[in-house]
Amino acid sequence: MASKDYVADQRVQRHRWWILAAVGLFTFMSTLDASIVNIALPVISKNLSIPMNQSEWVVSIYLIVICALLLLFGKLGDSLGKINVFRIGTLLFVFGSLLAGFNGNFYLLLSARVVQALGASMTMANNNGIITEIFPFSERGRALGMIGSFVALGAIAGPGLGGIVLSHLPWGYIFWLNVPIGVVTIIIGQVILPADITKTHEKIDRFGAVTMALFMVSLFVGIFLGQEIGFTNPLILGLFVFAIVIGAVFVRIENHQANPLLSFSLFKNGAFTMSLLCAFLIFVTNFFFNVISPFYLENARGLKPNVAGLILMAYPIVQVIVAPIAGAISDRIGPELITFCGLILILMSQIGYMLTDLTTSLWLFTAIVGFVGFGNGIFQAPNNTIVMSAVDPENLGIAGGMNALVRNLGMVVGVSFSTTVLFSAMSHYQGTKVTTYLNGQPDVFIYGMHVSFLIAAIICAIAAMITGYRLIKRPTGPTKGES
Repeated sequence: MASKDYVADQRVQRHRWWILAAVGLFTFMSTLDASIVNIALPVISKNLSIPMNQSEWVVSIYLIVICALLLLFGKLGDSLGKINVFRIGTLLFVFGSLLAGFNGNFYLLLSARVVQALGASMTMANNNGIITEIFPFSERGRALGMIGSFVALGAIAGPGLGGIVLSHLPWGYIFWLNVPIGVVTIIIGQVILPADITKTHEKIDRFGAVTMALFMVSLFVGIFLGQEIGFTNPLILGLFVFAIVIGAVFVRIENHQANPLLSFSLFKNGAFTMSLLCAFLIFVTNFFFNVISPFYLENARGLKPNVAGLILMAYPIVQVIVAPIAGAISDRIGPELITFCGLILILMSQIGYMLTDLTTSLWLFTAIVGFVGFGNGIFQAPNNTIVMSAVDPENLGIAGGMNALVRNLGMVVGVSFSTTVLFSAMSHYQGTKVTTYLNGQPDVFIYGMHVSFLIAAIICAIAAMITGYRLIKRPTGPTKGES
């Protein structure tokens, strides 16, 4: 068993926390870049003289490319070595970050974002697999908890950190910040990352990879374009029909492949499937907050971006402290109960957002932001442990790829669904179509915000019920990772 070989390697064990730091830093940066750009879009739009709806593609193209390629790079990690693929990904990501910071023109920025996304998908698909192989089972929850901290920190710190950077520096620095950190991390990785042990050398299912990429691109281009031109537009309907057809082709191909890109037999494992579903639902919930909170703080409450950024930093600060502790506790008592408790706390925080209005104390709002970070810190680490411990070592790459895929799907769905719900509710309240914040009418936004967080609370409640069921039905025997 490959993980046993790494555990027996004394050099690897001496450096395992440095390995975790190197993997975690790139995980943070690649996840951060999915969210940090949102707050810079108005500045980028003005600086490059492009319409606001076009500037949204700076975010969209990054997420689309990542979602399209995660499973491929997860499978490549299993076949060619997770550390090899991770290393290549780090180089591509840093190079893409360097290019993205040059504010030459819009198409250069989009091309740089594609390069960034290629590197990010390589690192995201293999980070959890590397950590699962290297750390012994007794420390796995704590280690994956720290990776979970880096993931959540990157996913939610974007608006806050971006606001602070933009208040002092040109927008290109939100990308250039990655370069010196990335170079240092690459050097550390070259010194301390071990050679790959687990390599299946399986032939890659190229047709499956192409159909998977076509499915993801057509689906999410349809979602993002649909928000601009309407979901009843023939082009959008055509993209969705194509996505359904090509998705069915992908499933058929995978079910008849000897070495499929995605083995659907993995989903027969209830712990694996339910944990992935819960992760997806919680990232959808989190991105309701990620999209709506800057509107609330900057538009409705009139705060400057740097002040709003400091308030929003309460979430990642709390989570980064809590997640490793939750992971260590899950190593001792099992992860199922801890994940359930975390989801209950997240659900309570969504109710807190629902009750927030223009008279809510900013200190109370900051406390609610920190509270949801506390809940996510408790949930994410044990949930990742369940996912990665539910599969055999030869499937760690594809399991890590699936874990990252549902996370990014949650981001994409959360961004698109939250804006759709927000503006639909505002339109209902106003009695006319609303597609932006209405200056001088904060009551319209507050109504939309309350409806949006009601939906987010329902999504979170579904995840809590699934986890509650998993808690009741949890097995008493050892998991795959213990064998």
